[in-house]
Amino acid sequence: MDRPLLQSTLREMRLFTASPRFWLTFGAIVLIFAITGPYGTSQTMGPAERFGYWLSLHAVTWTIAITFSVLAEILLRRPIMSMFWRMMTGSIIAALPIGLALTLLDLGFLGTAFSFTDILRRAIFAVPLCALFCLLTFLAMREKIVHLEASPPAHASAGAPILDRLKPQNRGELIRLSVQDHYTEVVTTRGKELVLLRFADAIRETGATAGLQVHRSHWVADAQVKNLKRDNGKLFVVMKDGAEIPVSRTFQSATREHYAGR
Repeated sequence: MDRPLLQSTLREMRLFTASPRFWLTFGAIVLIFAITGPYGTSQTMGPAERFGYWLSLHAVTWTIAITFSVLAEILLRRPIMSMFWRMMTGSIIAALPIGLALTLLDLGFLGTAFSFTDILRRAIFAVPLCALFCLLTFLAMREKIVHLEASPPAHASAGAPILDRLKPQNRGELIRLSVQDHYTEVVTTRGKELVLLRFADAIRETGATAGLQVHRSHWVADAQVKNLKRDNGKLFVVMKDGAEIPVSRTFQSATREHYAGR
């Protein structure tokens, strides 16, 4: 996993684990299930075993759902603008591994044999529950989630004044700059945005961020460069996000020297 992705994932996971409201919601739901004993657990299990079953089930399923929600929230920022719908997408995708987890829990507590059909059936059953989980979690933590979306990482603008020109939700680690008509497109680990600024001035405002101009229209951050490649005699800088940035002849020698060994 790339370091920026790992950092973002851990940062948003801490948003949940550090929230008393989240744990109160979790505890209340576990108690409701343990006391009411739905799905026949009130007849087949004693109070202690029933509590252990529902605590284990919710701990596993919530962990899976949160992990998938956070990963989707980070990875789908460009194609999906709404944070809620990014989280909802991740929660619904989580239904399949949750179906497997439910099946294994039933095997452990009840000794129930299972097949792939059972896993699929439980996954389908889990879809509306995952959607409900996402809705309840978002409503319970709406203020903190919105604040997180609007605030950049603490290190975001350190040494790179150009980041201060971006919307707060787009401020992340610099990836590259590109000329777009009279604008400069600034691409970061949190999104991209057009800034009305001369390209030369934009490069100056990268500040302490190590990087290199590889074309009259492109600048790349060193930390985001994966490797160099040649295609039909043309040199390209391959970025960690998959983008391939052309290197003009003027900058080829300096680029090869700067990124030697990559």
